[in-house]
Amino acid sequence: MSQRTPLIAGNWKLNKTIAEAEEFIQALLPRVFAADGVDIGICPPFTSLQAMVDSARGSAVRVYAQNMHQAESGAYTGEVSAAMLSELEVQGVVLGHSERREYFGETDKALALKVPAALEAGLEPILCVGETEEERERGDTERKLRHQIQEDLAKVPEDQLAQVVIAYEPIWAIGTGLTATPEQAQEACAFVRALVAQRSEEAAAQVRVLYGGSMKPDNAAELIALPDVDGGLVGGASLDPESFAAIVEAAKG
Repeated sequence: MSQRTPLIAGNWKLNKTIAEAEEFIQALLPRVFAADGVDIGICPPFTSLQAMVDSARGSAVRVYAQNMHQAESGAYTGEVSAAMLSELEVQGVVLGHSERREYFGETDKALALKVPAALEAGLEPILCVGETEEERERGDTERKLRHQIQEDLAKVPEDQLAQVVIAYEPIWAIGTGLTATPEQAQEACAFVRALVAQRSEEAAAQVRVLYGGSMKPDNAAELIALPDVDGGLVGGASLDPESFAAIVEAAKG
């Protein structure tokens, strides 16, 4: 295991009202009270961010938003800025999730502005990258990852690269129940780290690379034990406090 502290972040997507989020956090906190050596994050919908910040205050659980806009202000109906998230005392933000890219037209051009905007506001960005099943079958996994990493981090200063968390999410394994084999996960995460190393060897040694494709309690330990996997961006399994806590527990090992 490296000196990098593993991060287990639960992406709730379009799930949980404020009442449901409160029920979840009250069930989760006692289960992760002694989770030393692992960072824990939850990514609720915008409506629950303030409630989760308040309820998690003083605990090991960090709160991340699921998206933000790159502009400080302006005519962008329905969007929120980095400063608005910081004001809520949110600690980070997921950027470029494959669902944002596929369903809402998220572009690498926008992400190249979002990542540095998040850093400037003191937020920890979790940048999501990954290939579709068709791209993997064509042998285009590395080409896709290279394009996303180079484009999305282009405007991040070298001395801030290590502050970005990168989540490798094979799109074909999200919500499908499929999981990359340990060999596939390690190969892709190592390649992501190597791409960062092209900018800075020092940053590459420090940057946390998460696996984000159907991580569950029964496969978490094996995936997190891989040399270049520093935790997980967890989807479905993060909606249940017991299963999410089990993944956090696996990361302690």
